[in-house]
Amino acid sequence: MIPLPRRCPYRFSVCAPIIAVCLLAVSMPAAAAALATPGASTVAGLMAQIDARIGQPRFAAASWGIAVVSLDSGRALYTHRADQLLQPASTAKLFTAALSLSALGTDYRIPTRLLADGRIVNGRLNGSLILQGMGDPTLGAAGSGDWAEQLASQAAARGVRFVRGDLIADDSYFAGPSFGSGWEAGDLQSWFAVPSSALSVQENIVNVTVSPGRTPGRPARLDFSPAEARPDLVRQLVTSAAGTPNDINLYRAPGDDTLHAFGSIAADSTAQHFKLAMVDPALVAGMQLRQALKHRGIHLAGKLRVVHWPQGGSASHASAGMLGEVLSPALRDILQQGLKRSQNLYLQNLLLSVGARDQAIPTTGFSNTESRGIMALRQLLAEIGIPASASLIDEGTGLSRRNLVTPNALVRLLVYLAAQPYADVVREALPVAGVDGTLIGHMRRTAAENNVRAKSGSMAYVHCLAGYVTTAAGERLAFAIMLNNYDRPDDAPSIGSDVDEIAVLLANYRGRE
Repeated sequence: MIPLPRRCPYRFSVCAPIIAVCLLAVSMPAAAAALATPGASTVAGLMAQIDARIGQPRFAAASWGIAVVSLDSGRALYTHRADQLLQPASTAKLFTAALSLSALGTDYRIPTRLLADGRIVNGRLNGSLILQGMGDPTLGAAGSGDWAEQLASQAAARGVRFVRGDLIADDSYFAGPSFGSGWEAGDLQSWFAVPSSALSVQENIVNVTVSPGRTPGRPARLDFSPAEARPDLVRQLVTSAAGTPNDINLYRAPGDDTLHAFGSIAADSTAQHFKLAMVDPALVAGMQLRQALKHRGIHLAGKLRVVHWPQGGSASHASAGMLGEVLSPALRDILQQGLKRSQNLYLQNLLLSVGARDQAIPTTGFSNTESRGIMALRQLLAEIGIPASASLIDEGTGLSRRNLVTPNALVRLLVYLAAQPYADVVREALPVAGVDGTLIGHMRRTAAENNVRAKSGSMAYVHCLAGYVTTAAGERLAFAIMLNNYDRPDDAPSIGSDVDEIAVLLANYRGRE
């Protein structure tokens, strides 16, 4: 069934009515506590303030790990179990960001190609059309919704009027499963764990609207957007009497294409909206292109086929001619969207893009695209000076609980990024406290507002924050604050506020050597 949001609950679509309440609960306790605490004027004073926060009895069974380093002097201002391996949640996206910037460059744009497997004679393609995805996670998202029309228009401009063969939607450029290593099976129908496909479209999300029937006892209505992404459906969802509570259940078993809709929706209920993972993004993309070809007057004699790994496909396209191409936004823009929103598809596809392009990585036997991307990441971290034992990353998003990182490794990565030519790209991509992204409701009315630029990470029992802050004395700091194994008591501050408070203490710090 649709799971309760264990990661970043205020971002889950069905919780939209309580977004404002959640954000207020997250930000206000941290603001109140920080305003009541004068900024420390010495390192010893800062250490005492942080120690007091993390030493509270409610954290007795939890694990804190913290590292704070000055970008100006290189000195460590504070450490607490900074070499302890902890689950990073979405702060792991910083590693993927560093890898993609290093391997691909800030201006790299990911192509999606339309290929002709045959000769074009008098407007007739004596072969098949191939829609080749190469990992663009933004295809069909805001700003690129007309991608199919663009490709169809380019094909028409090349004189194609009739296609004798099939339309093949091929996402086999990424060799490996469509989910990241360590992703939990129960998450795979959810909008935050969509398939990582080389031929992604509309962020691989299908929007589901559930509306009551005309009278109690009638079936409820289910609408899907995009319509092409409607899964096989077993409909047992009925309309109940007016005034009764809604009981809407949507369930798709891992590895199954069938969506089961059961329960009830009240006759007087407003429409209810949900977001689910698409079953087959490549098929949806193919259907959208087929419609665009028809709109452009290009007749397809064959059928729509989809090619997934391990069927192969991409390697056999070397002799095919290119009819058209659309390009993603520049990598800097993909990263900004991916980090601001903590968009898992964007970062996983970037990791896979590195793995698919970097054929110089030494391997023995078969290695999938994800593992090649991880090997490239390990090479980069070794160059930075981050020990392999300090960063155990298996995928590109932070969804996996097998990911383990030390606070020192995170801070060393941040220090490295701050010294690169693309340092400003990283800073601009990070959420800004109280201003945008996943930190829009955090640390307002504090010295951290519009100051802290950091990646947050949250899942059940895990709360992390890693990024940059400028102190009250003007010193630039890199920090990683990681809280694991914490089960919040009912009377304790809301989720994330404890981590926020430490960031505010850093912003308040008035000392400087």
